[in-house]
Amino acid sequence: MVARVIAKELRANPNLVLGLATGGTMESVYKLLVEMHRTEGLDFSLCRTFNLDEYVGLPPDNEGSYRFYMNHHLFHHVNIDLRNTHVPDGMASDLAASCRQYEETIVKMGGIDLQLLGIGRDGHIGFNEPLSALRSRTRAKALSPATIAQNVRYFDGDRSRMPKRALTMGVGTILDSKRCIMLAIGEEKADVIAKAVEGPITGMISASALQLHSHCTIVVDGDASLKLKEVDYYRWIFDNEPEWQEFHKPHA
Repeated sequence: MVARVIAKELRANPNLVLGLATGGTMESVYKLLVEMHRTEGLDFSLCRTFNLDEYVGLPPDNEGSYRFYMNHHLFHHVNIDLRNTHVPDGMASDLAASCRQYEETIVKMGGIDLQLLGIGRDGHIGFNEPLSALRSRTRAKALSPATIAQNVRYFDGDRSRMPKRALTMGVGTILDSKRCIMLAIGEEKADVIAKAVEGPITGMISASALQLHSHCTIVVDGDASLKLKEVDYYRWIFDNEPEWQEFHKPHA
């Protein structure tokens, strides 16, 4: 469903500015977008993209970098102009200046129209770790032990290869997006999804700040919804709100 929402927005606005996320959950989204490009002619030629984050100290050709991830899973398989794809520069000699420039480029492009998000097991969006300010902007952050433990699998389980810092869009940067879609799959995300969606807004769980967004959609599977108290109401919304009716139609 998330890929179809992105495709619908892209067809409605070929100049769409997309905010993109990485991680295992997103691989299926990008696989479907690539398939729609190949079979339905989904056009990325005028699209601009900004990624949420990048590790500090990893060059773009490093297989652990998010530039490599995006090229591998999406950019090299669709007709997007790579000059229109933006990923924070983890190799910049002046990280603070690079982060300021990233913010300025987002503004220059008219802001992010649709921001795709995942959620970490400690509730972070991007790399906005616990205690991140809700008005924060793109900056360098030290990664928490929980995040390192979650992501070290992408470095063959070798903690010595796993970067300890990353550049990330701030919570405030994310909230400036015109629309947000957060995707979470699996029972291991059930507890944090419940806290982010139904708990108090707190810097300890940066995803909870999405409660402040005027156009944010949370997409979860059955396992990730297990701790939600109002899940029946959320299902009623999906079944009855006009925006979602087309997604009830069978798709080949």
